[in-house]
Amino acid sequence: MSKGYYIILFFAVSFSVHAQINEQEKLRQLEIQRQADKQRAIDRQIDSVAQLIDLERYEEADLKIVSILKNVRSVPSDVTFYLGKNSYYLAKYKQSVDWLNKYIQLKGTTGQFSQEAISIKAKAEVELLKEREIESQQAAQVFSKDFDIDCGPAGKVVCPVCHGSTVIIKKGYFGNSYKTCGYCNKVGSLSCEDYNKLLKGQLQPSAN
Repeated sequence: MSKGYYIILFFAVSFSVHAQINEQEKLRQLEIQRQADKQRAIDRQIDSVAQLIDLERYEEADLKIVSILKNVRSVPSDVTFYLGKNSYYLAKYKQSVDWLNKYIQLKGTTGQFSQEAISIKAKAEVELLKEREIESQQAAQVFSKDFDIDCGPAGKVVCPVCHGSTVIIKKGYFGNSYKTCGYCNKVGSLSCEDYNKLLKGQLQPSAN
């Protein structure tokens, strides 16, 4: 083949490679532009969240934050702050502490919102402790009271162990087994006194 042929082939290959490089660069620039547009949109939403919180429209801010979280792969640090702050005003104190902790872990004490995050977290922790103390007290009141159930004018109730059948049926691998109920004395019901003892774990079954 002539020298001219190789020269033409060289330029053709060079042009093709150059065109491919240009196309790849164009695609890269388009992706960069797309990501930049997406980030600007998220930044506008975050600014909107901040405005809603300032206007004390906390429920709307919460919906806006949820929308942001659905459209990002990783949560921006500013969102962790606003979610923690907004959760405090919604009285979601555990959630507030968790998200503000994340912001402080990300930004330390030098972040744009670090001091406010530390302040709000401290208040949220106080409220969270109050909530847990109240829950503990309520639980203690419910479970420590020595109360009796009123069984009504009949003065008796259907035995809750055998459901009035006087027989307890147990299912097994080789069929059912049947045992006489030791709580209702073969009558299918309990007196009100025995019923209350049963509720408190104080009624012992009789031997069959």
